[in-house]
This record gives sequence, structure tokens and C-alpha cells, in this order.
Amino acid sequence: MIRDSYDLMTSTDSDPARQAFEAAVLGVAAHRPSTAAALTTTLAADPDHVGAHALTGFANLLLARSETAAPAATALGRARAALLARDGGTADERILVDALALAEAGYFGAAADRLDAGFADRPALFPPFKIAHALRFMLGDAAGMLAASQRAMAVWDEDLPAAGFLLGCHAFALEEHGRYDAARAAGERAIALEPRDAWGLHAVSHVHEMRGDTARGIDLLEANRDSWSRCNNFSFHVAWHLALFHLERGEHERVLQLYDDEVRPRPSDDFRDMANAVSLLWRLRQSGVAVGGRWHELAEIAHARRADTTLVFAALHNLAALMAVGARKAALELVAAIEAKDTETGDQARVAASVGVPLAHLIAEHGAFADQRALDNLLEGLPSIGGSNAQRDVFVLAVARVAGRRGDRVALSRIESIRHGLRAEDRLFRTIELRA
Repeated sequence: MIRDSYDLMTSTDSDPARQAFEAAVLGVAAHRPSTAAALTTTLAADPDHVGAHALTGFANLLLARSETAAPAATALGRARAALLARDGGTADERILVDALALAEAGYFGAAADRLDAGFADRPALFPPFKIAHALRFMLGDAAGMLAASQRAMAVWDEDLPAAGFLLGCHAFALEEHGRYDAARAAGERAIALEPRDAWGLHAVSHVHEMRGDTARGIDLLEANRDSWSRCNNFSFHVAWHLALFHLERGEHERVLQLYDDEVRPRPSDDFRDMANAVSLLWRLRQSGVAVGGRWHELAEIAHARRADTTLVFAALHNLAALMAVGARKAALELVAAIEAKDTETGDQARVAASVGVPLAHLIAEHGAFADQRALDNLLEGLPSIGGSNAQRDVFVLAVARVAGRRGDRVALSRIESIRHGLRAEDRLFRTIELRA
């Protein structure tokens, strides 16, 4: 049995496997493209490394694509077999596998709760903490993220393994609750302790965006390019934030340049890359900016994924891409798939029933909120589709656009009051109001 440098107890007796697994965990923490290779190296050194199988399973589930469900199930099976080969493994390993089983069954929230409970005596143990943080992010569970990070902060000090990365997660959880001063302070300290912490850097950029402080946001991201440009596709997301700052300043040519060079430098059907691209083009179009043929590449991917409702958040972005090019038949097929989702089990079935279906109808332009209560239910339930306040704002704006088209100033005022609790007044919302 080996205690790795993150203090996770593993049943491996291979030092090379331990080192490779630690490199994989660092890759997850720093959003490095080397993570998959590090996991492969771990399993080559120790085919029964339970943690590597579990992390492989979680990684496939977090990709949220229909075709990654089978590899996740395979990883779960191999993790269970590895436990048997190791006479039940360690308590830490058994908790990881229990949580993976819940997540693989579609219950991300229960999986995160299992990790919290299993490691309650070590709330700052980074690997399970980060996995639970990621699962809750997918559910938009800001309260759960903050509760977990507060428990970690109760025992936190600078000498803890992954201290900077832990603090960066706490900064993000604070930001999602509108606690911007505390989030900025935590994020800046996280970056100082751990310059590779792109998540903490990203949390500070959220603070500047929500406050409408475009100059500081641009300066922050440009000054730290060496950090975030080395990331995996998370670098595209950070570039998306940079583009949003320039969009708020009306610098449309710069936004298009960023889109082509850094937000969407190559075609990708990763849902995170699609969300970046779709929401940025949607904002540009609402701002009256011609985007050429950029929608068509996104719509082709959305068309191919019109039956994939693994993640409602992803499906709704695909729906917006289809509507942008007038592909109504494919759009209605996707709406029907989201409607069918609410008959299934798991977290995403619940999300589809409560928010996904009404929002899909609204985006597809064959339905809208019936009254004030329906509007409030939609806006209050919106966090459950996952992502951040900044990512979900495109859907809030889409609801506002529908209200504006109807000349419903009461609804617009309600939407504005809800948004104002999170962010400063912005150019795009003013445009929607003026059109109304």
C-alpha cells in the first residue's frame, strides 16, 4: 500500500505507477493535455491501479457524450476487478469506485455526495475533492461546490498538497455565489501559490466579467497567457472569456479574430468547445455583427448530435446552432429527444423535465413562458442545466429576447432584476431592451 503525494491511499506496489498517477492528477488540476497519456502510463506500470481506472471512468463521464458511456462503464468494470485483485483494495479506492458507480448510473450529485461523505475526515484531499467539484459543476450545484470548498478551507494551509488548486476551486465557488471580493482575493492568492492554476485564474476573470470591469479582465488574461495557453481545450474557454470582454467593449473585429484563432481554432464536437462557439456567435448576431459562414460548421456537428441528450446543457447549445441556420426539422428532432429524456432516470432526466423542455421550446421558437410564474420557474431552475453563471447567461438572454419580441416589459424587468443580482448592466441586454 502506498500513500501518494496527495495523501490518497492506494493498493499499488509500483512506484512508477504512483508517479504516473500523480502526473495524471496534476494534469486534471492544471487542465493539461498530458492527462490521458499519464493514465495510460499508470496502467502500463500497474494494470490493477484502481485510482487510474476510476479517474478514467470519471473523465469519460465528464465528456458527456453518448459514445463515452461505454468506455466509462468499461473503466468501472476494470476498477471493480482491480479491487478484487487487490483483496478489496484500500478504503480510499473503494470510495472512489462507489462514487464512479453512482455517476455511471447517471447520478452525479449522489456521486459527489459519496465522495464528500467518504472523505469527510480529509475534506482537502485533492483527487476526490476535484472530482466532486467537477461533478457538481456539471449540475450547476454552486451550493454544493461552496459547501465542499468551505470544508476544505477549514483545514487548508499553504503546505497542503495542491494547496493552490484547492484555493482556486474555492474562488470559483465564491464567485458563483456573487461573493466577488472574496472570490477575487482567493483566486489571486491561488494563482500566486500555483501559477499553473488556470481554474483559479478563470475564477478571477469571472469576477471581472460579472462586475463589468473589462479592462482588468483583458489585462488579467493577457498577462497570464503563458499559463492558460498551455491547457487542453480549456484554453479555448479562457479565450472565450477574453472575447466576451472585447465584445462588451464593442470591439467586434477583435472578437471575430479571437473566435477564429483561439476560441474555435479547429472543428470540435466536444460539448464545451461547442458551448463556447455557439454562445459567442449568438451574442455577436444579437449585437448585429455579421459572422459569415461560421454557424454552418457548428450546425453540421449539432445535426450529427441531434439525438444525443446525454447532457441537456450540450443539447440546448446544439439546438441553438441548428436554429441559427434554419435547420428546423433537425431542431424539432432534437426538441423531441429532450422531451423523451424526461422519461428516463438520473440527474439529466430531472433537468430535462424541469428546465430542458421549456427552454428547448423557447429556443425552437414554438413556445414561450405562459405567465410570470412560468418565467420565474424557468429562471430559478436554470442553474440545474450546469455550467457557470456566465455560460448560462446566453439562455437568460434568449429568454429576454423572447420577452422583448413580445413587448413584455414586465418580464424584461424581472429578468433584469435577477441578472442584476449577479452581474453589472451590459451592452447586449441594453440592446434587447431597446428593441423591445
